Amino acid sequence: MFDIAVETALLLALAAFFAGFMDAIAGGGGLVTVPALLLAGFGPVESIATNKLQSIFGTASSVIAYSAKGHVDLKAQIPWACLSFIAGVGGALMASFLPGEFLEAILPVLLIGVAIFFAVRPRVDDIDRARRISPFLFGIAIVPVIGFYDGAFGPGAGSFFMLAFVALAGFGILKATAHTKLLNFASNFGGFVAFAFLGVVYWKIGLLMGVAQFAGARLGAALAMKKGAAVIKPLLIVVCLALALRLLTQEDNPLLTFLGF
Repeated sequence: MFDIAVETALLLALAAFFAGFMDAIAGGGGLVTVPALLLAGFGPVESIATNKLQSIFGTASSVIAYSAKGHVDLKAQIPWACLSFIAGVGGALMASFLPGEFLEAILPVLLIGVAIFFAVRPRVDDIDRARRISPFLFGIAIVPVIGFYDGAFGPGAGSFFMLAFVALAGFGILKATAHTKLLNFASNFGGFVAFAFLGVVYWKIGLLMGVAQFAGARLGAALAMKKGAAVIKPLLIVVCLALALRLLTQEDNPLLTFLGF
């Protein structure tokens, strides 16, 4: 069993609280928690796996908060949540076979694209617009792809769900956030189940961080529902750019290597 000092455990709990707060509004909680786990001495696979455990607490907290206020119809979304769960399981189980270098190279570009979309699009608010694809097509074509990605890799999955709900389903940004948290919870839970089966989850620290993230997510969801697009849009842009910057500043980033940096 991997033992850590009490001070380190408390710092991880604090990181999880902040991650839950941020993730409930704009996603990107893994930007905080995965590096924190790595710095605490956990291996890469164990960090991702343990992050899945604690993140299901945060996304569950957000789902409870948003559904209680009527921002997401749980009954109508259950089929797509189940599909996201299955895709998350598949992604986690297939993680070792995927071209990780390609994902690491293309992800910063995609995240910068998401940030630009929300920054330049003038009508990103809390009002629903005309949808571009049917709910059925959205469910069978978009949800499994992002859910699979979340299980296999993870960073930015919430931002991609948000983009899909706004750009394709026509949702206002608050409604998109609420529905993102449900599908994100499902794919996180799927990934966690797979990693738990493989025996790479550190339960004690994951549960401690989970409790802290649950509390942070409740606070973040409350702020998002109070302020709506005024707080969600700018934080989403900042989170996407921060995550892209972090990935690009890693010494072994394949994109930088390809470009000769």
